[in-house]
Amino acid sequence: MDDSLNFDTLAVRSGTLRTDYNEHSEALFLTSSFCFNSAAEAAERFKHSEDYYTYSRFTNPTVTMFQERLAVLEGGEACIATASGMSAILSVVMAAMQAGDHIVSSRALFGSTLGMFSQIFARFGITTTYVDPNDLDAWREAVRPETKLFFVETPSNPLTELCDIEAIGKIAKAAGALFVVDNSFCSPAVQQPLKLGADVVMHSATKLIDGQGRVLGGALVGSRAFIMEKVFPFVRTAGPTLSAFNAWVLLKGLETLSLRAERHSASALAVARWLESNPAVKRVYYPGLESHPQYELAQRQQRSGGSVLAFEVVGETPEEQRANAWRVIDGTKLCSITANLGDTRTTITHPATTTHSRVTPEARAAAGITEALLRMAIGLEDARDICADLAHGLGA
Repeated sequence: MDDSLNFDTLAVRSGTLRTDYNEHSEALFLTSSFCFNSAAEAAERFKHSEDYYTYSRFTNPTVTMFQERLAVLEGGEACIATASGMSAILSVVMAAMQAGDHIVSSRALFGSTLGMFSQIFARFGITTTYVDPNDLDAWREAVRPETKLFFVETPSNPLTELCDIEAIGKIAKAAGALFVVDNSFCSPAVQQPLKLGADVVMHSATKLIDGQGRVLGGALVGSRAFIMEKVFPFVRTAGPTLSAFNAWVLLKGLETLSLRAERHSASALAVARWLESNPAVKRVYYPGLESHPQYELAQRQQRSGGSVLAFEVVGETPEEQRANAWRVIDGTKLCSITANLGDTRTTITHPATTTHSRVTPEARAAAGITEALLRMAIGLEDARDICADLAHGLGA
């Protein structure tokens, strides 16, 4: 596919593989294995399994189409798709690290990511130091001789803190560490970390890439050398595999990604501004707001503010804050009470008791996740209807 084509064209046309039937829509290959014309051909194809279709645990044409399209949109050389966003994080760490190695990570992380780093990887001798994502000196000071990986999510979940990808990338490069950026909140339609200095982009494709809350998926995009020589062997053997059906759904999601991202961002900004004017709201976190502490950084490295915002309701004590936050959630009739995001339907959740409930109270406090905090992912409904729905609980 011509690299000079624009993003929206590539999102629809790139990566397509047609069979002899010359189908227009991408074919869905629901098969566990592939047949060969001879024993010799089978031996040759298993010997070079990354180049042929032999077994769907590691090679499938529908999955290949999704991988190639996402790689093009992110500006990477290669992509490996996985069963979920968390399995993508597992795959990149297992591919790049071994016992005794060290991670430097932003402390502003999704609860499951924090749990994987602090509990699961720690059991296997991989340690993690958490730093303020905006303190560049802290990133430098955290580096050790055994540091092999830097990890950030930007914007962060749930407070939409931004990391300066270009600046942190330079520190990672000086340390000789692989720099991984979780781009799930933005998608390549809003932000392209590889162009800013990241080595690997990680996705929970479950979010904006699918866009309709239908299937799970994950992905890693980076250089061909790292993805195919390091990540592919791990996925081939360990099997955190994206199913062909899910890959087909995600392919169709990529076709409308840019349109949805534009609408999500415009509506999220409108809702964020309305929330800022509400006396029952203490503070709003959204990168598209001029009041966001990293608004100028968002303007530099993102095309828009994205779909996710967070806000704190008023309340003197933690008990009062939780009661007020839950009142807002329970007062909604339109918003979906669920922790997923990037959906066509607006979602609302209370992070302290859902997405970050397994994080220690101390870690939640350090990350600024209070009982007063609510997270929303703005969908494709009319922004005026979303605000009216929130008004029920905020007015009460």
